[in-house]
Amino acid sequence: MEGFNEQVVKRDKTAKNLVIKIIAVVLLFVIPLTFVLLARVINFYLALVGFFLFIGGIYVVWWVFSQQKVEYEYSVVADTLKIAKIISLRKRKKVCDVPIREIVQLESGDKNIRNQHFRKMYVAAKNPNDTAANTFAVFNDPLYGKCLLVFNPNEKILEGMKPYLDKTIVIQFFYKKA
Repeated sequence: MEGFNEQVVKRDKTAKNLVIKIIAVVLLFVIPLTFVLLARVINFYLALVGFFLFIGGIYVVWWVFSQQKVEYEYSVVADTLKIAKIISLRKRKKVCDVPIREIVQLESGDKNIRNQHFRKMYVAAKNPNDTAANTFAVFNDPLYGKCLLVFNPNEKILEGMKPYLDKTIVIQFFYKKA
């Protein structure tokens, strides 16, 4: 039996999420209220349209709020790191499958990654802006070429990756030797 390690990381709430929620709630009240006010001038039926828009808007606001709940699932299966994005515990979307043997650089901060250019970037981190807490993996993808993965693995995931990583990467990352 080959090793299997799994971790779920919940994405932090950001200011962008708060702004989206506020706009959704404001629109929930402004659009139906506009129809109700226009009903006094144009036609009474616009008040009914405003009422039904409010009822439908409640569902839309609930849906927008639930879409803001995002988790990332990391799993190491044999020599592959699989990352999936789980949206509000309803929808699962594959982010990427990284062959661990293809990883050419693994860093705990972005100081050595900052000046490099990548064809594709996969972000599956708790907080993408917290570069000190994130782990950066540079790997070669057959479809895109040089890619970057930003994620937050725990010790179990790193230990599951360790046997398949290049020995120089293991020495640099785990033992902090140049």
